Amino acid sequence: MAILTVSKAMASGARAIGEAVAAATGYEYLDRARMLEEVKRQGPECEKWIKGFEEYYPDVWERYDWSFRGFVAIVQSIMLNHAARDRVIISGMGAGFLLRNTRHALHVFIKASMEARMKRVQGDDEVISRDTARWLLEKSDDETARAEYAIYGRHWGDPDEYDMAVDTSLKPQGQIVDEIKEALTRCDAYNTEAARNALGLRALAAKIKAVIAINPDYDVTTLIVEPKEEGLPEYGLEIKGVVREEGDIEQIKEVARNLAGDMPVEFDLVYRWYPRIGPWQFK
Repeated sequence: MAILTVSKAMASGARAIGEAVAAATGYEYLDRARMLEEVKRQGPECEKWIKGFEEYYPDVWERYDWSFRGFVAIVQSIMLNHAARDRVIISGMGAGFLLRNTRHALHVFIKASMEARMKRVQGDDEVISRDTARWLLEKSDDETARAEYAIYGRHWGDPDEYDMAVDTSLKPQGQIVDEIKEALTRCDAYNTEAARNALGLRALAAKIKAVIAINPDYDVTTLIVEPKEEGLPEYGLEIKGVVREEGDIEQIKEVARNLAGDMPVEFDLVYRWYPRIGPWQFK
């Protein structure tokens, strides 16, 4: 079956739609809360990161900080490995951009009018004012857009970035759920063995990168782990990076080979005592 990613505006009703689609299709529903629980299980250091990097825009220095890079790497690994198991709805955390080249993935953006969103935030008792509700929503939109652009270089909320963009203030939930289910059925035609192999290869690459990135014993300033040939497992993986400790190179190679199993791995790891600051590359 196809994979569904959901990007959403805060208080747009996206969670109810995602859960309804999951109930109707038997799909697993993986949202941000569940992903962060999986991050916590990676160790106490990972749990600390969650408090600082829950979908907010990192400044220029934080983009090069070990904790930010490690947090992104582990979240991407979680999303890709769930996607590789198929029949999953992944909501939030930039899943649509991470999986944008996966042919059997449907990418949906769910929004609503500002008025409808403000009413949801205020609730029936209207504990907070309209101005406060609007401020919270605009802040959430801005921070989510900045975070996803910082990581993926893509424009959150731009309808052209998604396969479908739906407005819950214009259509009833049942109609939206039916439209998504129909689109998933069409998308399933692309769920071929080749597509699954390509996704599985990316998931393995992400797992290896995450294990290296979250290990504080390795002083890595740049790390790229990717298929040598996209979608062709027989060519294996390629690992490139810059380290500040020469002894880390052999340790990283050993870790990568153990995780890769029988899959061939090529390395281009360079020791540089004081590397020039450059962009951390998410691939």
